[in-house]
Amino acid sequence: MSGADNWLDQTVKRIRAFAYAPRPEQLPEPPKIGLALGGGFARGIAHIGVLRVFEENKIPIDYMAGTSVGALIAAAYAGGSTLAEMEQVGLSTRFKDFAEWTISWKGLASDTRLQRYLKRLTPVRRFEDLRIPLSIAATDLMTAETAFFTAGEIGPALCASCAYPGLFRPVEQDGKLLVDGFLSAPVPTEAVRRLGANFVIGVNLGGIVPGERATNLFEIISRSFSILMRYAEAAWRPLADVVIEPDVANFSWDDFARTPELIAAGERATREALPKILEALRPRKPQPMPEARPPDS
Repeated sequence: MSGADNWLDQTVKRIRAFAYAPRPEQLPEPPKIGLALGGGFARGIAHIGVLRVFEENKIPIDYMAGTSVGALIAAAYAGGSTLAEMEQVGLSTRFKDFAEWTISWKGLASDTRLQRYLKRLTPVRRFEDLRIPLSIAATDLMTAETAFFTAGEIGPALCASCAYPGLFRPVEQDGKLLVDGFLSAPVPTEAVRRLGANFVIGVNLGGIVPGERATNLFEIISRSFSILMRYAEAAWRPLADVVIEPDVANFSWDDFARTPELIAAGERATREALPKILEALRPRKPQPMPEARPPDS
């Protein structure tokens, strides 16, 4: 065999060895986690406890979505507010801090103070500047569909998501008449799926105490919505891989003074759900790819 033939033969062998060598195992990509925070007025402080356990266990959050107070907490956290800061604000919060009584056929309070309240938590004003992609859910009264806000100014979207019917006046935006997202997306699991999450964790604050008497107009409305939420679960719950449900049924809508207890309730419920969440994050041993067999010489 000539030198050229020998060189060509060795080259072909090297190429064949490279082409048919066992392929390296590839680790599957970790899931994209979406956290959907439900509404519940002061009960929403329990979300801080959920986030605290996430931070303690270094659970990443790739996407967030919120309804009503869940939108407020999500916007603050995605905007860089620390949990300690959020806890301090929660302790000092009163209803008058984000609502102003007014006289209107459309509602008993205006949302003029709500955007100022958001400024206490984060200086970020636009969705595009948040450190975590966020979707805020509101309800279109005209179509009965959910409106998802993911771009532009956060304040108007937050006001729409918190516009509790009968209490706050609806928000008019882009030809839509918007009210609380609690009506159509009490736990906005669809919102984080739309953002790109493939592992969704929902936080449900819709607890209700059977037999409890409502003593005023607001409690009657609040209890009515809690009942409504029971029948809306068929829409959002199947889209969640894990549902965290803090025991907050015995807290009143304005129990801001019980902030430490609410945070503790969120922590307890999250720790109960922790094994399933961590299991989803655990790297899986990939199945080795079958070794390619070279054709017969």
